[in-house]
Amino acid sequence: MTRPQSNARLALTIAAACSVAVSAVITGIPAYSGDRAHRDVVQRELDALVRDAGFPAALATTQDSRGRSRDYTAGVGNLETGARVPLDGQVRIGSNSKTFVAVALLQLVDEGSVDLDAPVETYLPGLVHGDGVDGSVITVRQVLQHTSGVPNYTAVMNLDFFATRHHYVEPRELLDLALTQPGTPPGQAWAYSNTNYVIAGLIVQKVTGRPLAEVVTDRVIEPLHLRDTYVPDRGEEELRERHPLGYHASEPGGELRDITVLDPSWAWGAGDIVSTPSDLDAFFVALLGGELLPPDLLAEMQTTVETAPELHGLRYGLGLFSTPLSCGGVAWGHGGSIPGYETGGGVGPDGTSVTVAVTALPAALADPEVAWERINQAVDAVLCA
Repeated sequence: MTRPQSNARLALTIAAACSVAVSAVITGIPAYSGDRAHRDVVQRELDALVRDAGFPAALATTQDSRGRSRDYTAGVGNLETGARVPLDGQVRIGSNSKTFVAVALLQLVDEGSVDLDAPVETYLPGLVHGDGVDGSVITVRQVLQHTSGVPNYTAVMNLDFFATRHHYVEPRELLDLALTQPGTPPGQAWAYSNTNYVIAGLIVQKVTGRPLAEVVTDRVIEPLHLRDTYVPDRGEEELRERHPLGYHASEPGGELRDITVLDPSWAWGAGDIVSTPSDLDAFFVALLGGELLPPDLLAEMQTTVETAPELHGLRYGLGLFSTPLSCGGVAWGHGGSIPGYETGGGVGPDGTSVTVAVTALPAALADPEVAWERINQAVDAVLCA
């Protein structure tokens, strides 16, 4: 799931050590010089993520303002065999899942089933209570906005993912874990907490009487025809279609080990969805283009609050980050982290979009902060090309 602060560096030149193969595949209309220049920027940035940052593989999809889409890869999909990266392969998208959940919940707001400014107690009576946490004063809006003051369960979770990779947990267990910590008064400050989107998912389930996975699938994934996107079934650990392997290390700069197969139940509504760069890119383009929500609720999503000074101008709405671009304006998207995969991207002011995925967390690499920043630079470079 996303960790919105910089959190990793790296200096693993896996490119040289593992005979990295680099490829780019273009789809669509024959290229003109502007297209070629744009492609050069995308491929250059992906190559740098592998060569300079040390990610085993990088994948990207870009779409221009006229809807023309292209896919790219760099690196190797399997460090042991040197297999090529599958074009537009499936990856775990981590906290990008939050935007899917936010959309489903906002559709319920549109239908009158949920009130954004009602307390969560209205929908989950007696459930969201603890030391400094009172569901009768925390609103649905504050949950989606990360201003609820509810503590983050991942702050006290066992982070030895190799030891826990096959463990299944229920969403209520995640909430209970979060509430072992004290909360802070709601509405006073922004603080990223994965627990908020466990609460959001529980509200969706309570209001609809259906599992969160079914609601997200029926309301978001299927209407957009995102054929390679899915919410894993209970106990489902493997990725269903072609994918690069995801790698993790127990400590920054440690040995990268395959962690592709894992039970993502601990991420649930905060980060368990599987997708591809092209599907994820299409989702954000459709969302920002008004295909999923009426204008008033899309405007609510894009009404932002300040995050933290160290995030250099990032602001947060209802399941959306806005990121300042070096060329002016902002990009809208989210980003996601989960062991094995990091995804980032956005939709720029002119409708151009990019989604980038790499096959390790920046925190697993030798220089996490540099690796994290390199992803951000890649997104900015593509959107400003």
